[in-house]
Amino acid sequence: MIPRYTRKEISNIWGQENKYKIWLDIEVYASEAMEKAKIIPKGISNSIKKKARINISRIENIEKLVKHDVIAFLTSISEKVGEPAKFLHQGMTSSDVLDTCFNIQLVKSGKILISDLDKLLKTLKKKSIKYKNTPCIGRSHGIHAEPTTFGLKLLTAYAEFSRNKKRLKQAIKEISTCAISGAVGTFAHLSPNIEKHVAKKLKLTVEPISTQIIPRDRHAFFFSVLGLIATSAERLATEIRHLQRTEVLEVEEFFSEGQKGSSSMPHKRNPVLSENITGLARLVRSYVGPSLENVVLWHERDISHSSVERNIGPDATVTLDFILYRLNDVIQNLIVYPKNMQKNLEKLKGLFFSQTMMLKLTQKGLQREKAYKMVQGQAMKAWKTNNSFFDLLNKDKTIKKYLSTTDLKKLFNLKSHLRYTDSIFQRVLRNS
Repeated sequence: MIPRYTRKEISNIWGQENKYKIWLDIEVYASEAMEKAKIIPKGISNSIKKKARINISRIENIEKLVKHDVIAFLTSISEKVGEPAKFLHQGMTSSDVLDTCFNIQLVKSGKILISDLDKLLKTLKKKSIKYKNTPCIGRSHGIHAEPTTFGLKLLTAYAEFSRNKKRLKQAIKEISTCAISGAVGTFAHLSPNIEKHVAKKLKLTVEPISTQIIPRDRHAFFFSVLGLIATSAERLATEIRHLQRTEVLEVEEFFSEGQKGSSSMPHKRNPVLSENITGLARLVRSYVGPSLENVVLWHERDISHSSVERNIGPDATVTLDFILYRLNDVIQNLIVYPKNMQKNLEKLKGLFFSQTMMLKLTQKGLQREKAYKMVQGQAMKAWKTNNSFFDLLNKDKTIKKYLSTTDLKKLFNLKSHLRYTDSIFQRVLRNS
């Protein structure tokens, strides 16, 4: 990922230095287990630990010649370790190192993403409670529907990201496996005890059955969850973008002193952060398809998945980390305009009470279709003339046969729409 959208902590996980360090750890732990199993002489693992040095430029130079990254790595390490290096990688294959390392990198990245989600959830919870009773119009198809509260809007996002956190935890568990099983996964020149020792040292679980590689359905699940989290971020970002439109202006991204919204129009205050999140979410989602295609490989393995994972591993995790960090910042600093929310609520002069009227008429004995037609007739008049829906209903002689002016006043009650807000909050936040 380009530096503009990269945060250091997670990008370091995918750096060359860290990758080779993990490779060396895997080789050392495997050597320890082989010593215990008397496959190699005692003291080899200690010699490797003491003498091994990671020289990235040397590895790259060797790779240019041999065209194989693991061989280049082992050759470079052998140059420093000397004679004991001949016992490195005994019975192992490249995928034992590559796949186990890749999973470690995904796990470590996943834990950072969990931390990101925790921060976002904390912010969403705080803001949703703050605006729990701030009424605003709910919209379906982009058109005024019935009232909700801004707190409920944010609470919806809180609940969604809570589910995403559970999914990510499961995906991390799914990917936390280790394979040290040899050329086609049969342990032909090893013992399952070697794998067990390495897995324990790396705080992973043993892959129950590998075919030289760790099955890629695990990875497909992991990247699918990342795609889903990015989509949730985009959904919230899109809501903010809609609510910031000039004609709506119920919320607005924080606009810092000295910030400029346009190179040509000095008045512009644009939702650039939310738009940025929307764009980056498309990238993370685009990695889901290739991760699914990586599941299907020839026989015990091929390397068609390798080039894909070298890209999507760092890109998907680094990008999602940036998305969550930015989204948290947007919500923390969001400017909310309750007066505009009230103004928009009143824009259609009570039309959102149409369902309330229709239901009340059915309770008074009318057939639903007839009640619908009566209410819709006055609703369309209000829509076209911008007159008060209440006044039109109150002047309708047919409706007045069923509902008095006093009845209508009682029904035009915003609080009735929001009377279960506390109950919804209690259900969502009960175990948070």
